[in-house]
Amino acid sequence: MEFEQLFTAEALSELFPPERADLFFEGLYGDHAEGAYDIRLGFRGRDRDTLRFEFRLEQRPGKCLACNLTYGLPQVFSRHPVINIRDLVDRIDQMLGHGLRCADWRLGPTREISGQLHVVPLSITIAG
Repeated sequence: MEFEQLFTAEALSELFPPERADLFFEGLYGDHAEGAYDIRLGFRGRDRDTLRFEFRLEQRPGKCLACNLTYGLPQVFSRHPVINIRDLVDRIDQMLGHGLRCADWRLGPTREISGQLHVVPLSITIAG
């Protein structure tokens, strides 16, 4: 199966709509304008039985990504109802087909790619 053809930019945007970042910050701060970054879902590929995704935290204009606490996000994302990783993984599971299923998932530690981009890795173990 060609996962790159399955997890296109359009499909990823449907799985995790960009407006979720505003909803996340609305719940966190009471005002979406307080958010320092947009959150987008990216697909990094497959390693044997693992699908590699990432939450891309992209600095918003006029904001400081480095000034925000992004390193505690894996714990927050894992249980936050707006981010809703369990539902995201369930929806990815429904897309797989070919007898494959999502068996487990985990978030890795936040990685700083640049001052304008941090990522939170999402690894999904597949079986079938």
